[in-house]
Amino acid sequence: MKKSFSILILFLLCITANAQSDKPVLFTVKGTLLDSITKAGEPYSTIRIYRKGTPNKPIKVLTTDVNGKFTQKITEEGNLVISFTSVGKKIVSKEFSVKSNSATIDLGSIYTKENTNELKGVEIVAQKPLVKTEIDKLAYNIEDDPDSKTSSTLEMLRKVPMVTVDGEDKIQVNGSTKFKVYINGKPNNMISSNPTEVLKSMPANSIKSIEVITNPGAKYDAEGISGILNIITVGKGMQGYTATFNAGAGTTGSNAGAYATVQSGKFTVTGNYYYNHYKSPDDMTGFSKREDFTSTANKFLTNSSSTNYKGNYNSGNVEASYEIDTLRLITFSGSLFGGANKSNAIGSTEMESASLDPVYSYNTNNSSKNSFMSINANVDYQRSFKKKDELLTLSYRLSGSPRTTDAYTYYTNLLKDVPTLNDLHTKGDPSTTEHTFQCDFSNPLTKDQTMELGAKYIIRNSNSDDKYYITTPGGSIYNEDKDRSSKYSHLQDVLAAYAGYSLKYKSLGFKTGLRYEYTMMDVKYHSNKGQDFDAHFSDLVPSANLSYQIGQTQTLKASYNMRISRPGIWYLNPFINNSDPKNISFGNPNLNSEKSHSFELNYSSFTQKFNINLSLGHTFVNNSIESYSYINNGVLNNTYENIGKWASTRFSSYINWNMSPKTRVYMNGSTSYDDFKSDKMNISNNGFSYNLSGGLQQNLPWELRLSLYGGGSGSNISFQGKSSGYSYYGFSLNKSFMNKRLTLSAYARNLFNKSINFNSTTETPSFRFYTETHYPQRSFGFNISYRIGELKAGVKKAARSIQNDDVKSGGGDSKGAPASN
Repeated sequence: MKKSFSILILFLLCITANAQSDKPVLFTVKGTLLDSITKAGEPYSTIRIYRKGTPNKPIKVLTTDVNGKFTQKITEEGNLVISFTSVGKKIVSKEFSVKSNSATIDLGSIYTKENTNELKGVEIVAQKPLVKTEIDKLAYNIEDDPDSKTSSTLEMLRKVPMVTVDGEDKIQVNGSTKFKVYINGKPNNMISSNPTEVLKSMPANSIKSIEVITNPGAKYDAEGISGILNIITVGKGMQGYTATFNAGAGTTGSNAGAYATVQSGKFTVTGNYYYNHYKSPDDMTGFSKREDFTSTANKFLTNSSSTNYKGNYNSGNVEASYEIDTLRLITFSGSLFGGANKSNAIGSTEMESASLDPVYSYNTNNSSKNSFMSINANVDYQRSFKKKDELLTLSYRLSGSPRTTDAYTYYTNLLKDVPTLNDLHTKGDPSTTEHTFQCDFSNPLTKDQTMELGAKYIIRNSNSDDKYYITTPGGSIYNEDKDRSSKYSHLQDVLAAYAGYSLKYKSLGFKTGLRYEYTMMDVKYHSNKGQDFDAHFSDLVPSANLSYQIGQTQTLKASYNMRISRPGIWYLNPFINNSDPKNISFGNPNLNSEKSHSFELNYSSFTQKFNINLSLGHTFVNNSIESYSYINNGVLNNTYENIGKWASTRFSSYINWNMSPKTRVYMNGSTSYDDFKSDKMNISNNGFSYNLSGGLQQNLPWELRLSLYGGGSGSNISFQGKSSGYSYYGFSLNKSFMNKRLTLSAYARNLFNKSINFNSTTETPSFRFYTETHYPQRSFGFNISYRIGELKAGVKKAARSIQNDDVKSGGGDSKGAPASN
């Protein structure tokens, strides 16, 4: 019986084995196709897998995903060939063998090759995805958007996911104005302190892409609550030579620029330069009214004004590299941004009692000239090792930001009991110089694990010499007012160290880090006005990011980030600015760093037809630095304290649909619920806000490209009030000639609306303040661009470099209020 049972079991095993042998064996082939120049993933390349010698009989046909990756199951064994076909690239083929004991065949990284043969009579209409996501950031490809030919960088920001631009052109990243701006991976504090004016003057055709880093890791400076905008400029440096020239003119001014690249042996230089002249097409008019709840004699203060503005801006970048040998590389980069502007304003001021009887009134005439410059220079030494991706980088950065201001204010038509007002002349020449030393080390522990370590030391020296000159009543000779003038130096040392760890396991990605920063600040006055003070800050900043690759085109991410916002000198400076005797301001040297905590869930799916990015996040700050205003004896006092609590829950969405190879439709929007509180001021404010933008891009016959766009927002909630919504619209049309070397573009914006009306309300227990401003919006013009030369190979750059973004900007105006950012 046992023998029969054993024979039966043996028979069944044989049947099972035979059945299994009849089942096809599955093998997995995977790898990544990379651009040989940029080392970026080559998206949507056509893949064919076939037996060696039979290229016309593929066994599998597929495409790479948006990151150039591919994974495919096959049942064939033996010698096979995989080939990749991409637009403008040579066909790349690679042989591989599949054996019976194989499970996964990892082909690793495969590189494309440029196709130097020019195709004639072929129209390429396929559209690249404009958005690309990574574990800690997303990037919008400005260069591939037709609107970039006729728009400013500020206008293109309206299309970038996680970024909004309101009716006053104020920028928000992830719902907050507290962000930092980088240029080519290097921070620019001058642009961070006034991004609206700078980016408004920067033509978008000088930009390659804009990265939104809402979850910066430990390697980034901890400053910037809502994240970082990293602006990548064109002219990425390639072998051979190339040069592009462009120019444009319109109702808001004119612009011109060029960029070029030259390589000789191991030494490569690339650079660009842009000039822009900007002017307001019409005067900007404003009206404001303040109601004093503490007085009946001086109850209502009304102001009206009209301002015109014009300015010239210059910007440029240069990069150079020298490859000592295969393991050692030296790179140099420099940049400048500067210019000068003039403005003229006339205004009238009237004070009324509670019964609307006139108390006093006067007119003002103001003219001002300002100049500014931001200069940066970096030197990086990169040492590679035999282990792949193991890098040691030593960096030094020198930067300077000189500025000058020169303004006159005249008072006329003084009626009744006017406060003592003297004609005023103010001059200032603030400047900042920075020396930064940094060391970064990246060590891949295994194929899927990487450890990062680094340290930084910043020496920052700022000086300011502000002089106030006044006349005697009815006089014409200016004498310095020693009580208002101020001269001081601001020394700041920052010590920082970080450690980061990243892991990638199959479809999972994990990145975490910890950063420590210690700041020493010392302010000394060189005049009788002002009191010396010092401050110290110590901050420990953690971060964590988790991603899961659902499929080849879909990613789910979760993150936590702590960010800080240190008070700058204008927040800390106790100097009393009483240039306007009815509106004085002073800082608070006892401020602490703001600390924000952010949680975010993100889903993205990017295919050749349909792109979508959805984010749900919550951010809260329990010690936010807020402007604290109160009225005392009819004088408005402005200072700062850590008195705010702020929480925001925000949902953002970006959708792009390539309806056909010639038609693209996109939408970018967000909605949030914001809650502001202050126990000390006994105030609270909350509510919903939203913004929406969208458009259509269409390729027309005769190689014409049409773009229609528009958008707007509802009211926005702030700490002490709210502001009105806005709307905008426009279109552009461009055409290329001479194998796309010459491009002509025309544009028009808000043709049926001369201006946009924007109002805001601020209310405290002691006063209510209402403003209404009319901004000129109608504009139209044209651009021309011409390219010469050819490019073949890429310029090597250091993988790491210095990034300083550790100062909370503020205090840009004469009142000592924080600059808008």
